[in-house]
Amino acid sequence: MTHLLLTDNTKLEVNRWGIPEPTDGIPIPESKIDVVFVPSLAFDDNGNRVGYGKGFYDKFLSQCNPETIKIGLSFFAPEKEIEGVMSTDIKLDYCVTPLKIYSFN
Repeated sequence: MTHLLLTDNTKLEVNRWGIPEPTDGIPIPESKIDVVFVPSLAFDDNGNRVGYGKGFYDKFLSQCNPETIKIGLSFFAPEKEIEGVMSTDIKLDYCVTPLKIYSFN
């Protein structure tokens, strides 16, 4: 996964999953990223999340600074508890839904 600085002049192209992504730009190392918005299918009262099952975000977030703020985005309220949380799963600091912002700190 490559991380690029997004500017007004950055060209975006829709990838095979229907997600617009930059085609060129200035590379940014994980150590310089302060905030990450994380898509979530579900999350729980403890900040654990369920994504799309490939582990891309957990791998990426494990390379970021521990101080990097992780903000989940979800259409739904939290579950009480997500079962099967693994030691490699990275917790959210916040989650934004259409009705509320949840904080896990």
